[in-house]
Amino acid sequence: MNSMILHLNTKDNPMKLFLLSIFILSSLIAKEEVIQISRFVYNGDIHYGKIIGKSIQPLENTIYKKLINKGTPIPLSMVKIILPTKPQNVFAVGMNFASHLASSSTQAPPMFFKSPSSLILTGKDIQLTQDATNVHFEGELVLIIGKRTKNIKEINAHKYIFGVTVGNDLTERNWQGSDLQWMRAKASDGFGPIGSKITIGLDYNNLLLTTKLNGKIVQQENTKNMIHKPSKVVSYLSRYFTLMPGDLIYMGTPGRTQKLSNEDVVSVTIEDIGTVKNTIYTFDK
Repeated sequence: MNSMILHLNTKDNPMKLFLLSIFILSSLIAKEEVIQISRFVYNGDIHYGKIIGKSIQPLENTIYKKLINKGTPIPLSMVKIILPTKPQNVFAVGMNFASHLASSSTQAPPMFFKSPSSLILTGKDIQLTQDATNVHFEGELVLIIGKRTKNIKEINAHKYIFGVTVGNDLTERNWQGSDLQWMRAKASDGFGPIGSKITIGLDYNNLLLTTKLNGKIVQQENTKNMIHKPSKVVSYLSRYFTLMPGDLIYMGTPGRTQKLSNEDVVSVTIEDIGTVKNTIYTFDK
């Protein structure tokens, strides 16, 4: 970018130089607005903090209203990172990418519940039950609600999304097909791997999602291809449920999925957000 500026003739192209300078300044400002927040334990107490390099800056317990620094930064090596929120509800969207399984964009988004107890942090091992013999990965964008939300119009729904993270909607396909509801198939313990950071300030409607199985890319698609966009989903849910700060919404998976085997390592990465990575242990050894 600097070399481009040096090669401009400022006498012949003063307006071009001015516009380019504005573009560079705008880009820098936009980057500075992207913030990553983690929830952590330090000296026995739970805090939120802003990630700054290898340190975390503690924040007042008002993050959903305003980010206010509290005290001084702490080395990340001295804290224990925990789940990014403590949600009352965890929702999920099905059939939200045509490459996986399409639903009609003119209809309501297909929704289901996951349980807060299904959540498990990146880096943790996942031990499946003996009868979970057909568990598949599903890499997904995850929304974090930031305000009490009820009966919100779609045009205003983005104001109620605090940030985003990355998740893996693990699914037992046999149970999904046989059970009355998807509760066991989608919401069993450990079936909600999630990243450790809440990212705010990103355009979450245009991010590359990549899932890897034992290092090999098995899913890759941009979130711009979501059939039901985040604002539509939040607005729809708010008709029937009161969404609360910290509630999560898994936004659906792209592409194909496949059965996981013992000691498989699944990672889901979304650009500029981070990675959720877990090792799966089965009884099929």
